[in-house]
Amino acid sequence: MGHSHSHSHAPVDVADAARRRIWPMAVAVGLIGGYFVVELTVGIAVNSLALIADAGHMLTDVVALVMGLTALLLARHGRTTDTRTFGWHRAEVFTAVANAVLLIGVAVFVLYEAIERIGSDPEVPGLTLIIVALIGLAVNLGVMLLLRADSRESIAVKGAYLEVLADAVGSVGVLVAGIVAMTTGWGYADIVVAVGIALWVVPRALRLALDALRILNQQAPAHLDVDALRRELAEIPQVDDVHDLHVWSLTTGMDVATVHLTSACPNAEVLPQAHEILERHGLAHATVQIDPSDESEHCREHLTW
Repeated sequence: MGHSHSHSHAPVDVADAARRRIWPMAVAVGLIGGYFVVELTVGIAVNSLALIADAGHMLTDVVALVMGLTALLLARHGRTTDTRTFGWHRAEVFTAVANAVLLIGVAVFVLYEAIERIGSDPEVPGLTLIIVALIGLAVNLGVMLLLRADSRESIAVKGAYLEVLADAVGSVGVLVAGIVAMTTGWGYADIVVAVGIALWVVPRALRLALDALRILNQQAPAHLDVDALRRELAEIPQVDDVHDLHVWSLTTGMDVATVHLTSACPNAEVLPQAHEILERHGLAHATVQIDPSDESEHCREHLTW
């Protein structure tokens, strides 16, 4: 008996998904980019660390959205080659790592600036902070609505969505700082809010980085029970053994697997059952190899010699 290789390809069209996500990302780049310029200019003019901190996150939003958009364009147009057999699908995973690094970098910068300002007597115009924060909150909420659906399916979009979510929280914080400064004159509210934004962002950035590194490390997807998959494959009547089972994610929404099944039965009896199990676990792209074994009781009725 020889070896048999078979692939199961379900209609998982990553290029079509990437194409669908491009326009929301492009609109988001325009909205966030325009507001970043406004917020940074006002923040510097009124010496508000909260506004500068939020503008820094806005800048990472712009970078994240541009990188995410680039990754989606590469996934759509990037062709496979002899040296790039999976095309550019991993581009959005690298983008997610870069986004996480940017978020952490801005948080560290804001914390440093906050420490530097301790002991000073910051004066910030509360009304200005309130107006800018309300505009920023509206922009962030609009972009979040654009990206929310696709953030569940693409780690590049998820990274951008988390950046915008962080900025929405930041806008709320700036709004609070503005109200406190206008009603009480306590300028330190600006610094407290800036530190709060930074501390809120860090754990989310770390989680995004861990999700991306999980993919880059070719670990099994968190949502997939590999033990259950192995057990179900072993329960196929014609299968004597399951070995070399590997499951990993090429990118978000594209999980792949390879597995060796030992069987004395014809491949046509084993492969359809194996593919049905793999697809039920969301592994539409799988390679199954049938390794020969000694004569099996399950197949004796099919032998004609």
